[in-house]
Amino acid sequence: MNIIPKRYYLDDFFDDFLTTSSSTKNAMKCDIYEKGGDYHIEMDIPGFEKKDINIETDNGYLTITAEKKDEVEDEDKNYIRRERTYGKYQRSFYLGDLETDNIKAEFKDGMLKLTVPKKEAVETKKTIEIE
Repeated sequence: MNIIPKRYYLDDFFDDFLTTSSSTKNAMKCDIYEKGGDYHIEMDIPGFEKKDINIETDNGYLTITAEKKDEVEDEDKNYIRRERTYGKYQRSFYLGDLETDNIKAEFKDGMLKLTVPKKEAVETKKTIEIE
């Protein structure tokens, strides 16, 4: 099986349905490329720690969720402007039938790096003899 759907590499099908705000996709920008027989996803998740990030696979989809709780506000602070947001951000990608047990993840300096190994191609074409 191939990670590449017919239309795009790693379909972002769920982005429009599972986002918590319109800025979710902008908050979790990523690059996806193929190298050394594996697929690589590099995603920017600034302002989060490793413990805030959850990665799951289910029914051919890889879902990355980052959640940060709002800090307790100090009542002595009179905010002039508050731009840092808290909440839950999520991106999903269609992987299809891949080696999900061997996916490797690394998080450092606000960047999540995933390595998704390709599965050996299985010949699905069969010729039928006519009697």
